[in-house]
Amino acid sequence: MSKMCIEPMRHALSGPTMGTRWSALFFAQAGFDQEPVRAALQAAVDEVDAQMSTWKPDSDLMRLNAAPVGAWVAVPDRLGQVLRLGLEIGRASAGAFDIGMGDAVTAWGFGPLAATPDHIRAAMRTDRVPTHDALEIDAGNGLVRKTSPVALDVNGIAKGYGVDRMAETLAAHCIDDALVGIDGEMRALGLRPDGAAWTIALEAPDEGRRAPHSILALQDASVATSGDYRHWIEVQGRRLSHTMDPNRGAPVLASPASVTVVAKTCAEADAWATAFMVKGSLEGGQLARRSNLSALFIEREGTQLRETRVGRLFETRPDPGREADAGNCTR
Repeated sequence: MSKMCIEPMRHALSGPTMGTRWSALFFAQAGFDQEPVRAALQAAVDEVDAQMSTWKPDSDLMRLNAAPVGAWVAVPDRLGQVLRLGLEIGRASAGAFDIGMGDAVTAWGFGPLAATPDHIRAAMRTDRVPTHDALEIDAGNGLVRKTSPVALDVNGIAKGYGVDRMAETLAAHCIDDALVGIDGEMRALGLRPDGAAWTIALEAPDEGRRAPHSILALQDASVATSGDYRHWIEVQGRRLSHTMDPNRGAPVLASPASVTVVAKTCAEADAWATAFMVKGSLEGGQLARRSNLSALFIEREGTQLRETRVGRLFETRPDPGREADAGNCTR
């Protein structure tokens, strides 16, 4: 009698988080109970949101924001991890990624409050100290203090960190091969059951439609995309994206249409995508090479798109017609 080959079953889980949805795709043998995994994933992203949201007045981040300059504040370990990584990438990017842009984000209407001219003028007039010079962290004791006035906003890294927490949660449930994501931040663990890499559709930077630009194959790596065409405001007939220029306290004026970054962790990819939007394709591409990161810069030239590809993962052009495991919806 021949043995029956039992194919693993596909599990696609999702839930709400951070104003959008998380997703997890993996395969398991018949009879696998997915509900404990779903609950654990939801708890993981809820914890990140509760600690790091700028939309929740009682979050740990907002409690730190409300503390006076010079006062040591106890913060939970996960927020401490994100703050340390944010400062590290802030230094490495010469301030292009800065987690102290909360006042500018709010002033321009990309936070929970509407934009106001007075707040915009104040944000642009502020004499800013780079946050990696304005924040002191005592990691051993879980303490943080501001040495200069700063409004912290970790939205440029928190979703990526949430994806990393989802990956850790699946590993704790002995799931080593999966694809997890929040919006445009995705992390691939291992391989598909057929031994192939996970495939992710990179979205074309088109405001009017959602269409794939190309396909990226990932194994044990993360990807994040930042762009100018999903979250923006119009000022005097000019469209301005949500990415803030730390030098101006205002939206970047000449950013790429989108930047996609591949890194080991999703938090790193998330933060670097923002940094490269600020830097642009020339300086950003040079920095990506020095930092050993793979990055895809897409810029508009009239009605055409021009690409700058950095790193081995983007050296060959993917086939946009290939079916993807998940879409990468730009933030």
